Amino acid sequence: MKFFDSHCHLDDRAYDKDLGSVVNRAKKAGVVKIMIVGIDMKSSVKAVKIAETYPGFYASVGVHPHDSKECSDNTINHLKDLSENIKVKAWGEIGLDFNRMFSPIAEQEKWFIRQLEAADELGLPIIFHERGSNGRFFDILKDHKKEEEINGVIHCFSGNREELEKCLDLGLYIGITGILTIANRGEELRDMIPFIPDNRILIETDAPYLTPAPEKNNTRRNEPAFVKSVFLKLSEIKKEDPVVLSENIFENTCRLFNINPA
Repeated sequence: MKFFDSHCHLDDRAYDKDLGSVVNRAKKAGVVKIMIVGIDMKSSVKAVKIAETYPGFYASVGVHPHDSKECSDNTINHLKDLSENIKVKAWGEIGLDFNRMFSPIAEQEKWFIRQLEAADELGLPIIFHERGSNGRFFDILKDHKKEEEINGVIHCFSGNREELEKCLDLGLYIGITGILTIANRGEELRDMIPFIPDNRILIETDAPYLTPAPEKNNTRRNEPAFVKSVFLKLSEIKKEDPVVLSENIFENTCRLFNINPA
């Protein structure tokens, strides 16, 4: 089996001292492709540099809703220039987060829309973040979309059944993290797995965050190798042939990011 960690943050300083070892462990676990996700200008630049270093590694560029208050037209223009790099395969992580409110709602919405426009202009798929927006996220997407479906993934899906259906209706892929493996926190997500079509599922770590079980018992820092634990729990829930399921998910990810699966 081979895996594609569709969302991680290897640019995080948590990996500054042992990135090479982290990469080697990922390879040994069968993780042959990795998407390193930008959350602001600095992290986007670093993500691209890391992606340039390793075969099978790719990057996205964007401004996270937490950092919206720091965004500007100049930032967007710089990210658009950065996206010309052959390793950049997506725009994100972008969206709305009304839970922690690190940036005002008006700033979040303004730069979310501007980044949707930038991604459209560049023809890049979008990596979405949504938390506690009370439907505003979906309102903006519906107003914005020009095609029947939106080419993107809802990263670290943690919503309810109604929100899941809204994501699927918009044509979005569903990113599944280590939350799936956690006894209490992942219960609702595990119940929803049967309702996600096989051709819409991606797996991700969101490393260094959201470490799955059983690794969670030994380390706080997540890493791409652990995406295999997310997959194994997913396969257990779906009761499908792991080899077939892993191939389907790998192809889903390559299709979304327009990457050759070979």
